[in-house]
Amino acid sequence: MKRIPIIATLVVALACAIMIGLGIWQLQRADQKEALIAQYETNRAMSSEISFPELGPVPDEALFRRARGLCLEVIDWRTSGGRAGDGKIGFRHIAECRTGAEGPGMLVDMGVGSDPAAKPKWGGGVVGGVIGLEPDTASVFEHLLGDPAPLRALLVSDQAAPGLKPSSPPSTEDVPNNHFGYAIQWFLFAGVAALIFGIAAWRRKREA
Repeated sequence: MKRIPIIATLVVALACAIMIGLGIWQLQRADQKEALIAQYETNRAMSSEISFPELGPVPDEALFRRARGLCLEVIDWRTSGGRAGDGKIGFRHIAECRTGAEGPGMLVDMGVGSDPAAKPKWGGGVVGGVIGLEPDTASVFEHLLGDPAPLRALLVSDQAAPGLKPSSPPSTEDVPNNHFGYAIQWFLFAGVAALIFGIAAWRRKREA
């Protein structure tokens, strides 16, 4: 009878253990995300206005708060799929603003339009709105492995640029909590790997 493939068995066992560990970690992240969403609900209920935070990882205490900032100059425009306050689907136009001599320091959603190539006629100024996050472009695989690069703060303006409709304000209902699903996927990966190895071992024994 052929010997049990020790090295292959150890490799599969280690891989399954790692995938199970990642699944457990994602379950823990799901609990943390639920606590964050509760914090965001509290933030949204606050009526006081704050100053728009600097670009970078946005503090949890600032998300979904009303804020005001000053866009000295629009450096560039970017577009992504979006929805206007009236429910119309289109392209949201996001301005990358300069707030000082250092360059871009503020992202502002200036509204939704039907033409993704349009350049809104807005050069900057004082903006008021609700703080959200910039569009997430990370892949599913990046989310499976863990948290990708932190998203920057985005101010969704109450007043749209000429020719655009105001974007729908950020909602906590749009905050994804997919960690439980990611955990299930890791557990399934581990189960499938163990099953495939078990079938291969059974066939090897049968042939022997």
